[in-house]
Amino acid sequence: MMNKLKASVVWLAAIVLLTQVATAALPFPWLKDDGQMPTLAPMLDQSKPAVVNIATRSEVRIQDNPLLNDPFFRRFFNLPQQQQPRTRQTQSLGSGVIVNAKEGLVLTNNHVIQRADEITVSLFDGRSFQAEVVGSDPATDVAVIRIPAERLSALPLADSDSLRVGDFVVAIGNPFGLGQTVTSGIVSALGRSGLGIEGYENFIQTDASINPGNSGGALVNLRGELVGINTAIFSPGQSAGNIGIGFAIPSNLVKQITDQLLEHGEVRRAYLGVQMQDITPELAQAFGIEDNRGGAVVTNVIADSAAEKAGLKVGDVVTAVDGISLSNAENLRNTIGLLMVGQTIKLDIIRDGKARTLTAKVTEAQRAASTQNGDVHPKLRGATFGDIEEDSPYYGNIQGVMLYSVVRGSPAWEAGLRSHDIITSVNRQAVADLQQFRQLVNNQPELLLNVVRENRAMFLLLR
Repeated sequence: MMNKLKASVVWLAAIVLLTQVATAALPFPWLKDDGQMPTLAPMLDQSKPAVVNIATRSEVRIQDNPLLNDPFFRRFFNLPQQQQPRTRQTQSLGSGVIVNAKEGLVLTNNHVIQRADEITVSLFDGRSFQAEVVGSDPATDVAVIRIPAERLSALPLADSDSLRVGDFVVAIGNPFGLGQTVTSGIVSALGRSGLGIEGYENFIQTDASINPGNSGGALVNLRGELVGINTAIFSPGQSAGNIGIGFAIPSNLVKQITDQLLEHGEVRRAYLGVQMQDITPELAQAFGIEDNRGGAVVTNVIADSAAEKAGLKVGDVVTAVDGISLSNAENLRNTIGLLMVGQTIKLDIIRDGKARTLTAKVTEAQRAASTQNGDVHPKLRGATFGDIEEDSPYYGNIQGVMLYSVVRGSPAWEAGLRSHDIITSVNRQAVADLQQFRQLVNNQPELLLNVVRENRAMFLLLR
């Protein structure tokens, strides 16, 4: 009996010791020294007032069947020759982050405020204000808006380059329109690109829940500093819910885009001046690359460009930029497009089977000749068109002209045209370039435009 009692005491002591060791090894103690449970509440009390809810209202023109625009068809079925365009009201919800309390500057996603006729920002304290758009960049999905408010709280920006996989982060936003909500998680991956979500991608991946309405909200570290703007989720199949794969735009990239929008009203992208294609196993063998390490093969070098000045030649295989390996041609385009104009970079290349390193100073992408079309057609007033830019994902893939910019409230805006639209046909005639576009729209009583926007095609009737 005594031996059994001693054995029980020994086992009990061992269990107590193991419990103490396990408790000491936990990343967070069960109790603080003062007996209080660990909490993120103090940090969130400071951060939440800087995160706002954004509601937008838009009037969208309902597109009729193109046959209804055919005069013969309308006469045949005895339809009125003049028909008022039909419209419908749309609303959307999102989030935003105050980054400059004095100026009332709010960061959000471009897709949250895109095509909005009215933007309402609701603060944490219950106040609401109408916002104006300072600038937006669809290619990175960043937008800056301004509200005429005082007594604002702003989030400080962290250095997102110092983030590591495994760092704790917190997402603050307005999921499903429920009101401000907080979720937590970790940084799952860094530098995510090639997802096809935006034109230029360099995402933070996190498992902190990001759901519809969180777009434009804050991703903060445990110090309450902004490390990213919540943007998108990955959801397989028909599901629209969160499965633990969310993406945020890094704060350093957001700051770079914001600074350009505030200074220039637009983003001036870096330009190398090459056309390229993916390096396949067959091409790797043809160009003397023993190990198919990925990269992009140069198919054309633009005259007097940064690439030509750096010494790049057709047939060179670019394998890395500033020591960061490239997987394909899209990766190279993305990397260059996120650089600052005037930045000097090192290009690792393979030429004739031998490795070399070139230095290039990227310049600003030069736009082709453009036209302000107010004098060509009254319905196009406020819009500036030009040839498709070489840094556009549409360049070389479709024919048409690009809408560089459109003044909010102008006839072109009211007709439904938006920046970065691609016009591929006018009155059912294909558009090859800017010169042909001018000829097709000149002296026409009405215009039926075939527009490509965000990888979707549609018709717009301007009359």
